[in-house]
Amino acid sequence: MLPTLDEVLQLPALQRARPRVVAGSERLDVAVRWVHIAEVTDLAHLLRGGELVLSTGIAMPDDPDALRRYIDDLAAAGVSGIAVELGRKYHAELPHAFLDAARDAGVPVILLDREARFVEITEAVHIRVVNEQLEELRESEKLHSVFTRLSVEGADAGRILHEVAQLSGCPVVLENLTHQVLACDLNGEDPGTLLTSWESRSRAARSGSRTVHTPATGWLVTMVGARGQDWGRLILVVGANPTPRQSMLIERAATTLALGRLLERHQESLERQTHRTIIAGIVDRAYSDPEEALVRARAVGVPLKGRELVGLVLRLREGGTGLAAQARLSDTAEGAARACRELRLPALVGSLDDLRVGILLALPGRQSLDTTLHMLADRVRGTVGDAAVLAVGSSVDGVREVRRSFLEARQVGDAAIRQSDRRPFYRLPDLHLRGLLHLFRDDERLQTYVERELGPLLDHDARHGGDLTDMLRHYLGAGRNKALAAGRAHLSRPAFYDRLRRISHVLDADLESVETCLSLHVALLSLDSVREER
Repeated sequence: MLPTLDEVLQLPALQRARPRVVAGSERLDVAVRWVHIAEVTDLAHLLRGGELVLSTGIAMPDDPDALRRYIDDLAAAGVSGIAVELGRKYHAELPHAFLDAARDAGVPVILLDREARFVEITEAVHIRVVNEQLEELRESEKLHSVFTRLSVEGADAGRILHEVAQLSGCPVVLENLTHQVLACDLNGEDPGTLLTSWESRSRAARSGSRTVHTPATGWLVTMVGARGQDWGRLILVVGANPTPRQSMLIERAATTLALGRLLERHQESLERQTHRTIIAGIVDRAYSDPEEALVRARAVGVPLKGRELVGLVLRLREGGTGLAAQARLSDTAEGAARACRELRLPALVGSLDDLRVGILLALPGRQSLDTTLHMLADRVRGTVGDAAVLAVGSSVDGVREVRRSFLEARQVGDAAIRQSDRRPFYRLPDLHLRGLLHLFRDDERLQTYVERELGPLLDHDARHGGDLTDMLRHYLGAGRNKALAAGRAHLSRPAFYDRLRRISHVLDADLESVETCLSLHVALLSLDSVREER
């Protein structure tokens, strides 16, 4: 961090010259990057900004207009200030034209009442600047070492946030794009104080750039994401203006979180790893030619060509982190593979992520799918119990369509864990819109959709402590029956109608339009899904 002009004036080398600020005293907080000794007026083109210019004034012009041009040129170059030694040309004061021009240009001017050793001043300031830069470099190296170690060790978000809190001495929160807390380390702060009404307070702390400090909340906020896809925000509660070290810290932490999400993998058997790689290649369309997937699958003993292909997902009911969670996922995958082997079902089986195991069944045309699924569900339940639900995608007849089957099964599985019934397996017709939206609650695209449709209304409620979002929910939940909605909201009809007019104004939306209301209703259901307890 560069020293300010006020800090430079306190250095002994300058104090010996008895400095007096005669113009621009309100700008002494400007940073000083360097010191430049100059006894010529044609100087501005040599400067880069941030310099404190030292001069005896001997070469300064007498003409008031020339003096003003001299000051204006230095101001345009971005100097931090001008220090003039008395005695050579000026003996008591500087010309009024000089001071007036400096005040107009916002350039601080310092008089040195005693003879100064410019070399000593230059050395003192440059040593201070270089030391600050070295300290910043040391801090950068320290943070680089800490977060590189965390990345190499595969640290989870909780551990990364704990390190940030320890290094900064401040609470830190990781949230998603709809301002729901994903993880936090409050560093001893009261959760009831810091996290109460978090969403509305976070909405007020909008960030227009990658990293920004919001004085109203005292938050230092940076985006978290990689490959051009942001998925969250990291917030350091610093209070007053953050230091460069704190800005550097939060940005390094955000990068580590983003890398962790990209690189996270689990330990599996070699067979499971191979199967997972093939499934991932099909789902992610990593193979330029589908024939490659057929060849790879056949090489591991699972023929896909000419078969009825069905994507299945075993969705764990509970997630987690660490070795125990990895072992649970690995055991589930191995149990599913064992069930397929016992039933002599050709299948690829491998983990899809932290919570899901994928199964790609490749059934001969003559084999009944429903019968097979019931047998497989019984075997899987015998292996993993009620720790997971079995979700089934649509049957497809080619490897190009397998991705759709898996996405459907994933959709079904995420919603099925909230079903009260205990079916052997679940399919998409068993679910409705809420179940579909539940699957996508962590998807940035759904969160962006919610923000686009409801963001202005949620922001308005957060700023004014309003209830317009709830009124919109009553209106849409009553099938746009205003009288019924007013009764459910416990408001008179005129009062409720006034709320609807305000909602329409805030959203710039026509609430009489069926399509608009449908879009808003889906957004409200999506908002409910992303606000659910995790």
